[in-house]
Amino acid sequence: MKTNTIITIGRQYGSAGREIGSKVAEAFGIKLYDKEMLARAAKESGICEEIFETHDEKPTNSFLYSLVMDTYSMGYSGSTYTDMPINHKVFLAQFDAIKKIADEGPCILVGRCADYALESYPNVVSVFIHADLDARIRRIARLYNLTDAKAKDTIVKADKKRASYYNYYTNKKWSDSASYELCLNSSELGIEGTAKAIEQYVQLKESIQNEQRTI
Repeated sequence: MKTNTIITIGRQYGSAGREIGSKVAEAFGIKLYDKEMLARAAKESGICEEIFETHDEKPTNSFLYSLVMDTYSMGYSGSTYTDMPINHKVFLAQFDAIKKIADEGPCILVGRCADYALESYPNVVSVFIHADLDARIRRIARLYNLTDAKAKDTIVKADKKRASYYNYYTNKKWSDSASYELCLNSSELGIEGTAKAIEQYVQLKESIQNEQRTI
């Protein structure tokens, strides 16, 4: 299968968003970027990669922390940028990296406000994957050998961080169906089924667009 579409995937923690994205990427023969976005942004911005990992989908409002970490940044110029807290610099560097990756062709981008960064691109399908809490607890408990209580606590904290990051940096609301083109429940469809649904949606959309271009 071929596609000209860039797919962004937002996901609840434990909903198997990355695994689903990997299956879609394999089906279309395109690359998937998750943590890889951080490495790319670090390389191109000159900011230490560990800083990106520290701030990954976690907004920080600690001015002192930002001030201390700011000594590690380099590679950009201009007084406005220089005075900016490090978490904002990290976001802008990721924003730039996401756009450069998208400019290279069809791919899948997981998390990190990629849908917002690419909202002006015509060939983007933004997806949000959610799942029933019980299913997510079972998955995280199994993957990380946790008790159900610990798995639930981990899920709640991770989702809160992702929501705060997304809501802080975009003009949209994380997990709200109005913020995405397609929302799917992976606990209803399963990993394979959710991947298949994304593939079929993308193919159908491209088919309709091609028909419209020939009219």
